[in-house]
Amino acid sequence: MGHAADLRRAVRRGLVARRTPRPPVGSPFHLLVLLCSFALCAYAGVRLLDGDRLMITVWFVGAALVHDLVLLPLYAAADRALITVTAGRTAWVNHVRVPAALSGLLLLVWFPLISGRVSERYQAVTGLSADGFAARWLLITAALFGGSAVLFAVRGGRRRPGAG
Repeated sequence: MGHAADLRRAVRRGLVARRTPRPPVGSPFHLLVLLCSFALCAYAGVRLLDGDRLMITVWFVGAALVHDLVLLPLYAAADRALITVTAGRTAWVNHVRVPAALSGLLLLVWFPLISGRVSERYQAVTGLSADGFAARWLLITAALFGGSAVLFAVRGGRRRPGAG
């Protein structure tokens, strides 16, 4: 038998078959899941368009344009700045990226409630008050960054030689 490096080279060249079986593309299970997701999207689209179709269409087009022309360049620049600032110490970049992305996603989804820009219709339809969403979002954001910092500290403590 050869060495591990010889085996890796042979696998790369295709001389030795990999031992992990891969499910076939287009298997019945994959097709079923795909059809179910299409059915769910169709149902959601029909339910969504029951209301004011023009305003919903304007909102979707506006959201796509704002994301592509404003938000994407902003968070790409912020990520590039984070990578530039941490040159050589990139171990903690993902510990900032993940909570920032989750917090941004929550802000994007719940922005009308967080900013307090909801009409009386919200309270009439849901029976709930729109107060307190900004404070809850800030608490969730703090918890995400705090949890990420704790995870980074725990992982950093395990990596350090002689720690313990």
